[in-house]
This record gives sequence, C-alpha cells and structure tokens, in this order.
Amino acid sequence: MHDDRRITEQRLDRFVRERILPAIYGRAIPLQLSSWEAPGEPVPAAEAMRQLFAPQEHSAPWGKAWSTKWLRLQGEVPQDWGMDDSTSVEIIVDLGFNSDVPGFQCEGTAWRADGSIIKAISPRNYHVPVKLLGGGHSVDFYIEAAANPDVAQGWSFAPTPLGDKATSGDEPRYRLGRIAIAELNETVWELNQDIWTLSGLMHELPMELPRRHEILRALERMLDIMDPDDVPGTAAAGREALKEVLARPAYASAHRLLATGHAHIDSAWLWPVRETIRKCARTFSNVVALMDEDPDFVFSCSSAQQMAWIKEYFPELFVRIREKVKAGQFIPVGGMWVESDTNMPGGEAMARQFVEGKSFFLKEFDVECQEAWLPDSFGYSGAIPQIVKEAGSRWFLTQKISWNKVNRMPHHTFSWEGIDGTRLFTHFPPVDSYNAELHARELAHAERNYRDHGRGTMSLVPFGYGDGGGGPTREMVAAAHRTADLEGSPKVRMGTAKDFFTEAEAEYANLPVWVGEMYLEMHRGTYTSQAKTKRGNRRSEHLLREAELWCSTAAVRLGADYTYPKDELQRLWRLVLLQQFHDILPGSSIAWVHQDAERNYEAISRDLEEIISHAAQALVGTGGTSYLLNAAPHQRDGVAALAIGEADGPGGLVRVEEPGDGFVLDNGVIRAVLDGNGLLTSLVDHASGRDAIAPGQAGNLLELFRDTPNEWDAWDIEEFYRRNVTQLTQADTIDLERTPAGAVVVVQRKVGSSTITQRITLDDGAKSLGISTTVDWQEREKMLKIAFPLDVRADRSASETQFGHVFRPTHTNTSWEAAKFEICAHRWIHVAEPGYGVAVSNASSYGHDVTRAVRADGGTTTTVRTSLLRSARFPDPEADRGEHTLELSIRPGAGIADAVEEGYRTNLKPRFVTGGHAVEPLVSVSNPAIVVEAVKLAEDGSGDVVVRLYESLGERSAATLRPGFEASGVVATDLLERAAEAPGVTVGEDQEVQLVLRPFQLVTLRFAR
Repeated sequence: MHDDRRITEQRLDRFVRERILPAIYGRAIPLQLSSWEAPGEPVPAAEAMRQLFAPQEHSAPWGKAWSTKWLRLQGEVPQDWGMDDSTSVEIIVDLGFNSDVPGFQCEGTAWRADGSIIKAISPRNYHVPVKLLGGGHSVDFYIEAAANPDVAQGWSFAPTPLGDKATSGDEPRYRLGRIAIAELNETVWELNQDIWTLSGLMHELPMELPRRHEILRALERMLDIMDPDDVPGTAAAGREALKEVLARPAYASAHRLLATGHAHIDSAWLWPVRETIRKCARTFSNVVALMDEDPDFVFSCSSAQQMAWIKEYFPELFVRIREKVKAGQFIPVGGMWVESDTNMPGGEAMARQFVEGKSFFLKEFDVECQEAWLPDSFGYSGAIPQIVKEAGSRWFLTQKISWNKVNRMPHHTFSWEGIDGTRLFTHFPPVDSYNAELHARELAHAERNYRDHGRGTMSLVPFGYGDGGGGPTREMVAAAHRTADLEGSPKVRMGTAKDFFTEAEAEYANLPVWVGEMYLEMHRGTYTSQAKTKRGNRRSEHLLREAELWCSTAAVRLGADYTYPKDELQRLWRLVLLQQFHDILPGSSIAWVHQDAERNYEAISRDLEEIISHAAQALVGTGGTSYLLNAAPHQRDGVAALAIGEADGPGGLVRVEEPGDGFVLDNGVIRAVLDGNGLLTSLVDHASGRDAIAPGQAGNLLELFRDTPNEWDAWDIEEFYRRNVTQLTQADTIDLERTPAGAVVVVQRKVGSSTITQRITLDDGAKSLGISTTVDWQEREKMLKIAFPLDVRADRSASETQFGHVFRPTHTNTSWEAAKFEICAHRWIHVAEPGYGVAVSNASSYGHDVTRAVRADGGTTTTVRTSLLRSARFPDPEADRGEHTLELSIRPGAGIADAVEEGYRTNLKPRFVTGGHAVEPLVSVSNPAIVVEAVKLAEDGSGDVVVRLYESLGERSAATLRPGFEASGVVATDLLERAAEAPGVTVGEDQEVQLVLRPFQLVTLRFAR
C-alpha cells in the first residue's frame, strides 16, 4: 500500500481547522453592550451593578493594566434556537484574548443580576450556557473583566514594568472580541472531541503498530463521509464512522491513570494577592458548573487560605462548594494553609501550615486531608515526612522534582524517609505536569515515563489549567471519558487523590526508599531573592514565638487578670503562613507582591511588639528593676530558658589592640584579628587555642559575582556564576567604637554604585563574633556573598532545617552532589572535623555554599559562604534595590549544640522590661539537646498548655521536662493537639515527663490545667 499517511493527516488538520471548529457555533447574533470602569481597585459585584453603565462599542480597546471593566450583556434568544436535542444556546465572550494561555492575561467573571456567580470567562473557556442565566429567552447579565497584563511576555524573562501598578502604564492592553448569543451544535462539538482524542492517540503510537493505521483510516472514512459544506448535517455520520475505533478496549496491561480535576492557583506570583482572590472565584465557579453537568467529575482543591477567601468574599459560592464537598465531588486536599515553600519556613511555621489548614477543612467541611499536596514547591525539606505524619496525614504528592536539570529521580512511587526516620508514602506523577489537559501526548508520556512498572500499575494525573487558574474544562472531562478504556491509551478514571493513594498503597508493598531532602536542581536563587521579604519572614516567626510564650505565661500566672489573645495570634499566624507561599517567600513574584509583603511584615511586627509588651508588663508588674525576657530555649546571661529575670552584669572588658593597620579584639573567650581592610585574618577560641581561619586567607570576605542565569532570573543561580567574581578586599575607612557591651570595628566599602558598611562586634563574654552588613544595594544582575575560609577538613556540612539539621557532602564525587552548589540553611550552618568545628549563624539569610580545597601544606580549607543579596531583573526589575541590613555571627570551636544555641541567640535579640519581679518559666528541660520550639495555649480554648519540642543534635537524647505550674494531666498529641502515640515519652509523678527521644524526634505535649 502506498504511504499517504502525511496527506491524510494534513487533510484532517485542515478539515478540523476550517470546517469543524467554525461549525461548532452555527448561528450567532451580537449582544447589546454597556459598561462601567472601576476607578481603582476591584469593587464587590453589588456595588458595581449599582453604577451607571454607558453604551459600549463592540471591538473597542479597553483595559489599562490591572484595571477592571464591568460589561452588561443584554439581548433576546431567537425563539427557534436550541429547539432540538443536538443544539443548545450559549453566550460566547472574547475579551480580547491575545493567546490561548489561560491565567496569564485578561480574565472575566460572569455574574447574574442577583449577585451570584455564574462562571469564569477565559481563553479556552469563554462560553456561558444560557440555561445558567435563568429568565427564559431574555439575556441580561454582567461580566467583571480584569485587565491583568501578560507579565510573562512569552517567557522571554525580559525586564517589564507591568508588575507594579505605578509603572505599568495607562494604555489599553486589550480589544474586545466577539460577544454574542450563539447556537452550539453539540453533535459537532462531540465529533471534535472524538477527533482530538483519536488524532492525539494516533500520533503517539508506533508506526509499526496496526492500531495507529486503523485510527488513521477511520479518520479518513470520517472525512470521506462528511460534507464540508454541511458539517452540522453530516456530523452524526462522522461520529458513527469513528464509533468502532473509539470502542476498542485498552490492553489488559495498560497503565492506569487516576485523573483528578485540579487548578494549581498560585496565591500570588505574576499577579497580586488581591487578584488571586478573584482567580479562585472564577476557577471554583467553573468547577461547580462542571459538576452540575457531570456527576463523575471530581476536583481536588489544596489551599485552605483560598477557601477562606471564598467564604469571606463570595459566600454564595462557598455555600455551593459546601454542597459539592458533601456530594464527594469537590475534595479538599493537602491540609495546608497554602502550598508553601518547604525549604525556608521554620519548624513551627511548617507545623502551623498543617494546623491551620487541616483545622479549617475539618471545621468548614468535616474533611480531614490525608495527603500533603505540594506539586510546585521548589524542593522538599528532609523534615517534611515527620511533620506530615505528626499532622495526622499519611501520603505526600509532588511534581516539581521533574524539573531537575541534571539528575532524574529513580522512582515515581516510593517511601520517603525523613531526617528522624519517619517514612511517608510518596507519589511523583510521571505525567510531569500539574496542569494536564488529558491530551494523548500527556497520557502516553505518563505511561512511558513511569519508573515503577512491574511493581506498580497506576499513577495520578492532576488535570486542569493552573498557575493562573482556570481549572478543568468540559473538553478535558470529555477526554477522560473517551480514554477510560481505549486501545493504545492508558486507562483513565476520574477520582480523588484518596482513591489513588489507597489503591496504590495496597498494590505496591516493598516500596523503594528515598532518604533525606528532595533537592530541586533548579531555582536555587530563591534562597536569596527579595531579601526584605525573607527578613520579614524570619523576624515574624520569632516574634510569634515570643508572643505565644509570654502570652501563655501571662495566662497561666495571672489567671482571669489576663486574656490570651487567641484570635489575634491566629490572624497573625495566618498572614505569615500566606506569605510563605512558594512564590512569595522565595522572592519570585512581581514587585506588587513583595511591596504588599513588606507592608504586611511591618504591620505584623507592630502588632506583635504590642502584644509582647502588654504580656511582659503584666507579668513583671510595676517596679524599677530591668529584666531580661529570655524566649530562647537556652540559658542566656544568667536567665533561665523561657524565663524573665535579671541578667548578669559584664564579667570583664573586651581588650583592643591596634597593631598598626588593623585591630585585635579579645574578650578572654575568643580573639579576632582584623586587618586594615576589615578582613578577618584570625579567629581563635581560647579553649582550644586553634585558629579557625585558614593560613594566609581571610574571612569576612565580601565577594561580588556575575549573576546571569539562562532563564527564570529571580529563581535560578547557575553554577557558572563562580567563574566571574570580584573580591572586595579594599576598605574606604575602618574605625573603632566602644560600646557598654564591648567593641565594634566599623568598615566602609564601595562597589559599583553600592555602599557597604559593616559593624564587626565582639561583646563581653561572647563566644562568637558578630558581623552586621548594611548595604545600599544598587547593582543589577549581581550576587553578593560573604566568605569564611576555614582551616577545617570537613567532608560534609550541617544546615539547620525544620526541627533538626541535614548533612550535605562538601565534595562533588557524583552529579547529585555537584548539583547542590547552592544550599538552604535556616539559622545556622556548621562544618567540622572530629573534635573541632565552626558555626556561622544568620538572622535572615537562607542561601549558602560550601567548597573545599587542599592546600600546599596538606591542610584542607573549607569555605563557607552566606548569600546576602541578588539583583534579578525578572519578574521585578527593581528587585532588592535599596538598603538592607544582614546580620550573622561566626563561632569558632563550636559543636552542633553550640550552633543550635547560636542560631537562637542571633535571631532572638535581647528584650528588656522594667517591673517589680522575675517570672519563672512555664516548663523546664534538664537537657539542652531537647529544644522547646513553642509554648502556647491549646487551639480549642480550654486553657491547656501545649509544648512542642524536638531533639536537636541528631543523637539519642534523654531529659526530664517539668511543668512550672500546677498541671492535672499531660498527654502526647499530634500537631492538631489530639492524643497520639509518642515513643520515648513517659509521664511520671507531679506530671513530670521523662523523654528518651530518637535523633530529631518531634514531640507535642498537652498539659491540662
């Protein structure tokens, strides 16, 4: 047989394009339009509908960036339209879509005149069935049109002013397209879905497989049968020609795909939070409308914050969603407040993501999510398995690891083992997308890509337009039905995430194991971008710790004389959790988002400072004595952990020598030598007598790197950045200041258009040298790091993560290690050889790198660098420009325990209050290896005291925990404060708790009062 395959395929493509697609909507008549433009930010629908609407021309330009235009659509449906079973009537609305990518351009919401939402309008979902409007043949409803600009610009990563209202311009960005009443030919529409499914499948099948040619010939018969001049009249015959090939059942061994509707809506990214709220309403109204049409359709919704927005701003839609939850179609998943970053949030914040998220879903929907759902976060901390399990969940889903640039994950379904040994059933969908359309190309890729064939037989497919929202469409649902049992295709079944995990867990015993973090080999720059957002997060986390501790202490000590501010603390926690979303905290959003974040952090700080001050003053009473509030889990200046007391006075003086062109600072504990340029040439702890700085080298070395990633500017750092570096070895000035606590060397430098002032501090009795770097940062596409070349032969570094730390090799033996050229650490990073180590702590930085070199003398130099600032140009062209203060400390002769203590010391600055008496701690722990991370009152308002603690050293540790108040009982709980098993926890007399904890074990205790 002659090969006419290409000719037939070209014929099919043109027939679909020129004949079938235009015939889906046959007759159409324009609607009468009027409009009103909101003068500023969006307004509620009821307010907009009260305005005076002026006549609106069709095809007119509209919409300066971020503006809102309300359209009123009016008309009459002809009496003879939609009168047979094969047709129906719809309104089609083209707002001027400039591409077919939903979520990244203009969007609309259709509203009834009574203020209820109908559905969304977007590039691939621009119809409104007339039957949803009510009112018979009369059409009268509204479109809220959002002129969201296309910030992505084709993913060119070029700087754009569109991410800031102040710079986005006033010119219209869109032009209205066709807005009309149209008659939908449902038979033609169904035929188009048949062709889409079969043509897509055909192109995925091997040429030597008969099935491919069978489909081609069936499509050819359809083309021969149909009349191009009468597509509506011959569409039924065309469908009949395809019926047999669509009915062929799938292979018995075909991979099984459970498809769950989804819309990964970024809570902020290339749009502000205020627009996300509307995106959620658009998407969820689409979803509910689809559910009304198809009872098999199921949708998974992952963010409690987004549901809370719907409840607050769109209560009528929230009621409809509740009904669909009860019907088992709208499924809350994930159990987190937002799909947060998991690298940078602190331990307690990560726990609260689940506390707030799961509690919300339980309260509002009576649903407890069993899976953690994080398809798009930028890598996954090794602490997550334990946190998920402690929240009462069983499973974990991610997708982003498919973005790895170098190494491919060896499994798609596996057991993920965390830093404490907890194992979590985990799935990584082989479809490699969380925005699938259920195209044959995606389904075939999922089947071919699945790495666990022979052991597992199924995987998950989240389908629906996401990132900017939109969700599933009726076309996707049609594809799911057609591929349920289709020869050559995987078997597709719509269902819930729970359905998938339950079946997959049952069929796949003896799971392979992945140990430790799932490091994403991309987006390493997110540990550093938008430094003010990161500083706000770190500061807020520690203020919340202080506020809960002192408020709980006041509630217990003062009884009825003090009211615990539960609602206010929850409000502030939720705001902090929102800003840990994986495009806010990582610094990868437009300027508007980060401006909002900085304002929010200022308000959080102000409110928490007031709460702390009120509680502290209530605790100490009136008097003239100055007391130190020690919120740290370690003793500080003579004041016990978690207590308020009088601090020890200075024990001696910091001696200063000036050997010509620099300074030597010595407080009897450590000795620091700074040369005439402010570089740290020696750092000795007197206990060991050993110099931490490598011979002939200098620490406190600021290094300026070229920072021009290939793509994803605010997200990525490429390894080649290291090849272009300027070391800032010259100082403009260096001076000495004396302070009551010690001595400060002040160094000023200039680089490019930026000025840098460093304050290098040694306090009386301090075991570490403090370095505060204030930068007026005016660079572009540069990265600033601070380096400490250490005389330590370290095979690995230790970086703090949630409730523990993670070790990473310092060598690059394999591609897996070489890919980790930029790593995340929380409050500290530590390098050591047996018997000696050095800790570098920070107050707001997360990005680090550790390199090693063997010197000519045979010794090894291990260099620790902390990343201070970047200056990416997309999506915020002014990112990080301005003044920043970045604080860190370096502690020589430090073990892991010292690093842990130093991390809290750096982040919990001394706080004093004047009053009449000291305050004993609510709880005390006999072994500092077991760290108290949070002290709070119970979420249920009972007044019980909740204490969260963890083993911090990575070893088996024992301690006695004693309550400092009269407790009537104590139980171990999960994160939601429900009684739970806790190995190693024994309650003794007087409610003392004996603890024998495994490395990094997390424990929550609830003391009844």
